[in-house]
Amino acid sequence: MKFTLKDYQEDAVRDVLVNLKKASKRWLEDGDKNAFSLTATTGAGKTVMAAAVFEALFHGDDNFDFEPDAGAVVIWFSDDPSLNEQSKYRLLEASDRVSPSDLVVVQNTFNRESFEPGKIYFLNAQKLSKNSLLVRGADIDDEGYNKSGQQVMPDLRAFTIWDTIQNTINDPSLTLILVLDEAHRGMGAGSKQGEKTTIVKRLINGAGAVPGIPVVWGISATVERFNDAIADMKGRATLPNVVVDSAKVQASGLLKDTIILDVPSETGQFDTVLVRRGIDKLKEISTSWAAYHQEQGDVDEVLPLMVLQVPNTPDHNEIGRALDTIYERWPDMPEDAIAHVFGDHTTQTFGRYSVPYISPERVQESTWVRVLIAKDAISTGWDCPRAEVMVSFRPAKDRTHITQLLGRMVRTPLARRIPGNDRLNAVDCLLPFFDEKSVKEVADSLMTGSDGGDQLQGRRILVNPEEMLANPAVPEAVWEKLLSLPSQTLPKKQSKPIKRLTSLAHELAFDEILPGAGALAHAEMHKVLNAARQRYKDQISQARQAVLTVEGRTLSAHLSDKKMSFDDFLEAADYAVIEDAYRRASRGISPDLASTYSEFLAKSEGDADDYEEALMDAHATVAALGLIPEIQAYLEAEAEKLAKDWLTQYRVAIKALSDERQDVYREIREMSTEPMDVDLARPNSWMQPTTIREADGTEKALPRYEKHMLCNSEGAFPEDFNTWEIDVLNLELNRDNSVAWYRNPARASQDSLGVTYEDAGSIKMMRPDFIFFAQLPDGAIAADIVDPHGTQFSDSIPKLRGLAQYAETSGEHFRRIDAVAKVGDAYRVLDLKETKVRTAINSATSIAELYSSDVAADYV
Repeated sequence: MKFTLKDYQEDAVRDVLVNLKKASKRWLEDGDKNAFSLTATTGAGKTVMAAAVFEALFHGDDNFDFEPDAGAVVIWFSDDPSLNEQSKYRLLEASDRVSPSDLVVVQNTFNRESFEPGKIYFLNAQKLSKNSLLVRGADIDDEGYNKSGQQVMPDLRAFTIWDTIQNTINDPSLTLILVLDEAHRGMGAGSKQGEKTTIVKRLINGAGAVPGIPVVWGISATVERFNDAIADMKGRATLPNVVVDSAKVQASGLLKDTIILDVPSETGQFDTVLVRRGIDKLKEISTSWAAYHQEQGDVDEVLPLMVLQVPNTPDHNEIGRALDTIYERWPDMPEDAIAHVFGDHTTQTFGRYSVPYISPERVQESTWVRVLIAKDAISTGWDCPRAEVMVSFRPAKDRTHITQLLGRMVRTPLARRIPGNDRLNAVDCLLPFFDEKSVKEVADSLMTGSDGGDQLQGRRILVNPEEMLANPAVPEAVWEKLLSLPSQTLPKKQSKPIKRLTSLAHELAFDEILPGAGALAHAEMHKVLNAARQRYKDQISQARQAVLTVEGRTLSAHLSDKKMSFDDFLEAADYAVIEDAYRRASRGISPDLASTYSEFLAKSEGDADDYEEALMDAHATVAALGLIPEIQAYLEAEAEKLAKDWLTQYRVAIKALSDERQDVYREIREMSTEPMDVDLARPNSWMQPTTIREADGTEKALPRYEKHMLCNSEGAFPEDFNTWEIDVLNLELNRDNSVAWYRNPARASQDSLGVTYEDAGSIKMMRPDFIFFAQLPDGAIAADIVDPHGTQFSDSIPKLRGLAQYAETSGEHFRRIDAVAKVGDAYRVLDLKETKVRTAINSATSIAELYSSDVAADYV
């Protein structure tokens, strides 16, 4: 793969491969048909996951412990040719093992007896309609027969596309897999008796002589309709559906954290006003991206664009007036910076402007486009991460179209979160024809993943927010203290320590922090393996003997006395047997390390006059090592230890790198099987709500607070706190020598201090509410964590234990780490820097009793 998969993507790919392996086995052995779906919210990278699946399916993958399927054939089906073209482009963009020749777009000239294994064939509904040249050449019915009941072949063609599908299914060496892209489209809720079978259902169920495709894999953000349709189909089993956790997608940084909705504060025609505001936002975000590019140096400059969304029957003169406003506000924008994606693929005239058509999938790469005029044709199957502003002329009743299009604009332009910068992690939508009530409905839709999926934890929908910048009244020493505080990261499931070490070594060498890090890492692991050979000498000897010999029994039948006997035999293993055992062992210790260690053994211990024989002997030794579980565990522990040592040793050098490069190391840290400390990023720009909606629908301005590390132009920070939080905040800000405070973000961003905790066997993340800063008598800055801790939640004790563990390992960075709760009418505090308090927390069964006991004190 050209891309490093996120942890949730790896998990999904592994689960899909398990399903495909089961489905293929059941089809080839028993003729059973199976179906399953992959559900992931918009922007999760479904095509990237599919590319990883296809690489493993066709070529095998040691990371997923998956052997290649020599008989696998894939049909990628959608209801739109442009979606297929975009999917083909993305698969090639993501994969370095799936070649262009493996991806075949089925055209009208396609003519094969059966599909070829190892290839992906792109089909769409139009190609399978009864009028398609692939299907018919005369007046036939939906099943391919004429009025006389004879099957009619297309003109100049030996096989219809249905023949090709049938022949592929009937080939006992092949497994045909149908991938339904955007699986929720074209799948009716059910088919009534007598209704014509849809093309999609014909592919799944079969019709006439053509059987249903053996394996069906649906990919979508909303697959309920697909799942319902599959459940109603007879003769097809369902495998466990693969569901991607939307919270992990949001936490990954692939999706923008904030969607900003701008609406007029009163009713009326404000289209021109908000178009002007929209182009101002585009200019502002363009300047911010240019500054970020200049600051970072090694990142591609993002050239954002604005989407001008219009109704399905737009007034071209009205669009022309909007373009006049755009050029008046941004006179330096080139005249050829505008394009449209209407269904009519011709140049359109809007007032005095001639605007060319551009294919939706080309918008992202066509950086000359700065304003894109669209209806609703691109609301599904298209995305453009650099589309950062949208002005919609859609009326309030069209909120579904707005929500769908916004759902295509949520990908982050650099496929990662920009640390501490809400402005660059946001998308703006201006709705001149909307009222507050309709905007609330749009916000509710967006909070459920834009596609009716799960709640997207970490995403914020803000209406008319205000930007917060660094508070000039806060001393730089406070910022330095904040950035010195250790945060924690969730461990990555199923990560391999040796792979993690190898990845770290590659990046350290690339950044010239540790030249030759790869060779150094392997040399250290060679020492580990040498030590293991001494430690497990006898076991290795036995395992090596098992690798080098093949045991069996020979049956002898004597015709004279009709007796049979078994004779044991022992033969030396040949090259193929040894290599097979070596290959299996390589998966456990990593193919690269197995290769370098084999070469090391061949050169240091083998016959110098016969390197090939020495290498084969070394492969036998490596194969034997792989048969002893204790060796792999020992090796992985040492690899984990070395990776941790290097991450600690070179932390300062890594911190000096650009955001893009630091993000690479952040992902490597998260590959640890245990929680690890990470550095906080400096927050530069936050978008904060300024009003709150009351129960009666009225809007009320949020309270403003002083001394926050980020503030508006008046030095104030607006926030909606509950009663506990307000009481804690007021008490802390009134303490002597209080300098500043930080509202720790509740979302998974690099400027949020995270603390891991264990709950029901899973590692989870909590984020303490407040960090307060005070100036000590000697002039130093002290940091205090104060977390108003609710006692009514089931995870209250696990979170408290996690914070107590954090206090034990990282307490030296803080003056106080306090957990506060209200018991009756009084506030009580647990001082987590006290050993006796932590001991009581670890043995507690009731959090209310804990705060009422003598280990707690009155919070004053």
